[in-house]
Amino acid sequence: MSEVRVASDRRWWALSVLSITQLIVVLDATIVTIALPYAQADLGIRDADRQWVFTAYTLMFGGLLLLGGRLADYVGRRRILLIGLVGFAVASVVAGAAVSGGMLFAGRALQGMFAALLAPSALSLVSVTFTQAHERARAFAVFGGVSGAGFAVGLIGGGALTQFVSWRWCLLINTPIVLATAAAALAVVARDVPVRRVGGYDLPGVVLVTAGLASVVYGFNRAAQAGWGAVSTVTLLVIGVCLLLAFVAVESRVANPLLPLRIPGEINRGGSFLVALLIPIAMYAVFLFLSYYFQETLGYSPLKAGIAFLPFPIGIVVSAGVASRLLPQVGPRLLMLAGALLGAGGLIYLAQLQVGDTYWAGVLPGEIVVALGMAQIFVAMQATALYAIDDHDAGVASGLLNAVQQIGASIGTALLTTIAVQVSERYARSHPPTADLMARAAIHSYDTGFYWGAGFFVISAIVVAITIRVRRLDLATESDRQARMPV
Repeated sequence: MSEVRVASDRRWWALSVLSITQLIVVLDATIVTIALPYAQADLGIRDADRQWVFTAYTLMFGGLLLLGGRLADYVGRRRILLIGLVGFAVASVVAGAAVSGGMLFAGRALQGMFAALLAPSALSLVSVTFTQAHERARAFAVFGGVSGAGFAVGLIGGGALTQFVSWRWCLLINTPIVLATAAAALAVVARDVPVRRVGGYDLPGVVLVTAGLASVVYGFNRAAQAGWGAVSTVTLLVIGVCLLLAFVAVESRVANPLLPLRIPGEINRGGSFLVALLIPIAMYAVFLFLSYYFQETLGYSPLKAGIAFLPFPIGIVVSAGVASRLLPQVGPRLLMLAGALLGAGGLIYLAQLQVGDTYWAGVLPGEIVVALGMAQIFVAMQATALYAIDDHDAGVASGLLNAVQQIGASIGTALLTTIAVQVSERYARSHPPTADLMARAAIHSYDTGFYWGAGFFVISAIVVAITIRVRRLDLATESDRQARMPV
């Protein structure tokens, strides 16, 4: 086998390692969802405090993503990846072996901190490793498919581990997988040369964006708990927005910015970042309300509820393979438009759920259609978000993409939870009491949430139509275009 072939094979093995890393990050946000009631009972966590199992993770993850991305650029992406993997393994032991709620929250916070190193370093390594158009499309198809399917995989894995082993293994299972991934990364992920930094670190930018992102994420978490009009919610959101505006002002003036504004300022990338903010809101309509529907309405066990989500990752994997072949031919715009419209159609189908409907007729078709659309969006969105990015900015651009997705997820959780509660209460008050009133009120709230999710898919389609202008040939790198020129 030639040296060139060996190097090529090694890159694809590296993609497998990087995709597993991304899967770890994504599924850990959902794997504890089904396990939470069992952890709460075991550790004696109060109802008012149980949301910290999620909030501790999302605060650290969302707040530190830009810093993690820039560290990957300055320290070395492979090095930051390995540090993140080892740290995540240790944090998972702390969380899984928790003897109190405080220890569990601390372990989840540590997981979020190291995940903020893993996500941008893995995505930026994919971006700088695969530069030719067709290979890049295949690589982003694999990586995007994993990103989209990770949420459902987390629910399936969490249901199985909770039902047959223990809620603790939803966290402890990370450690052997992560350590094996780190060993594989040492073998197949090529060393990269860190960016030569000119000037000092942008410490004011680091403080402002970390505090601002954390405040915004926590504000949306508080909205889900205390309501949108609560003083704590409004205060956190206002402080977060002011800090982020101050961050933008600082970045426009410093010589060595943490986030060069040219990254989100380019119209195709800016549109992709906006879509990355909107799509998780729509996604949470699927996972949040179907999770309630499976367990509370249909009475599914944790494992059966997880298996009911299985068509979602299968559909994403299949559709991502199609997207990888279409991306170099038709470009990202058509794929993202088709994906958004499919997602909207699937959620509108789910919004027709009524009391007495079955999984096979009421859920499965819509679930499959949403999955097919999600893969198209994720593959094209990730490729376009890193469109024409210089290698020395790949880490921070990847961090920004993950940060806006995290904010979108927080908005989705808070907004859709609030809407569902209000709609359910309003329905119960306005209809005569019957034996199935609460069941009908719950279904009505889910249907309303699905319609809202469909609306965000439609808004995403409008954003794509206005901002995504890159043509299919533009996705090819200069080296790829030169390779196609006749000698």
